[in-house]
Amino acid sequence: MVSRRDVLIGAGVAGLSAAFGVAAAPQEKPGSGAKKPQWPPYAKTFSIDGASAFGVIFTEDDADATAKELAIQRLCGLGAVLTTAAPQGRFWLDDAQFERTKDTVRRWNAIAERHAEHLYLVRGKSDLTLERRGARTGVILGFQGTEPLGEDLDRIALFRDLGVRVIQLTHNRRNLVGDGCMESGNAGLSNYGRSVVETLEAKKVVVDLAHGSPRTISEGIAACRRPMLISHTGCRALADLPRNVHDADLRAMADRGGVAGIIFWPYLRTDTQPMAIDVVRHIEHAIKVCGEDHVGIGTDLGVAPIERGPAFEKENRELIRNMVEDGIFEKGRPEDLYLFIPDLNTPDRFDTLAALLASRGHSDARIEKILGGNFARVMGEVWG
Repeated sequence: MVSRRDVLIGAGVAGLSAAFGVAAAPQEKPGSGAKKPQWPPYAKTFSIDGASAFGVIFTEDDADATAKELAIQRLCGLGAVLTTAAPQGRFWLDDAQFERTKDTVRRWNAIAERHAEHLYLVRGKSDLTLERRGARTGVILGFQGTEPLGEDLDRIALFRDLGVRVIQLTHNRRNLVGDGCMESGNAGLSNYGRSVVETLEAKKVVVDLAHGSPRTISEGIAACRRPMLISHTGCRALADLPRNVHDADLRAMADRGGVAGIIFWPYLRTDTQPMAIDVVRHIEHAIKVCGEDHVGIGTDLGVAPIERGPAFEKENRELIRNMVEDGIFEKGRPEDLYLFIPDLNTPDRFDTLAALLASRGHSDARIEKILGGNFARVMGEVWG
């Protein structure tokens, strides 16, 4: 049984909402109609969060909590979210975890079918359109690590048949494919890892290099023949932390058509709590380095905002202490650090961010690319 600490530290997405609760969905005044976008083109933009989830997989047995999650789905305005089905850095290479991963993927299939008026599974390029979406949000299934593959490349086709469309090579730790960002050895891709990349591309599964060590990322980019993702990261030039990516790798990624999603975690700063302006700083730096066609957003958060009550504040401090102890954050970070951006802690955070980017002079066309167009291009090209 995975502990809540494992869920929180390993997942970083819906685990937060599941453990601490989500804020109630804002209520519109009677007769007011839909919420007016802060950035007018948002309603006609297919936005994609490159690392997120709806908490319904944690609330299946709680009708009220599920209803709250689905109400927030309507408010977020997202076209699709890249959701981690498994694993998240704490899986062993055994048959039990292989079976558990298959079960989790099947559960997502069942959830999408059960709540078809709210969610649908994204399986191909045509699913990344406003026409296909309607009032729903697409769920793109992915892995944060290749542990479920074991040493069997045939499992890539098996998981694709089940609905998995993106596979991240490593999480924070070393696995059979390569080194994660927290490994001091920085050993890069293994020979097996190169075979995994080749097979992923042959089976039309998107390669994701997030969480990789510097060598794993640079060697992964070089190994790819198709565009790849670094789904949720930051710019190391602005915050020199292991989870962020060097400018040289961002350029190499862009040269091969890839996209890097800017994360909403405290990796955006090395000292205090990052805020929305820090997200903007990293987006603007990435645009300068990569160009506007190669930048996206991967929040690494649940779609639902966090309810910040006394219980949350207490447990958040414990969580941050544990993460410092585990080396995920460096010593000296404040205990009241949050794994989300406080002034973007709303369901419509993409709309809010878009308005902020527009106020700084970014064009509507550029903002549409950053909010999801760039991710959709890579996914569509790889999936065919």
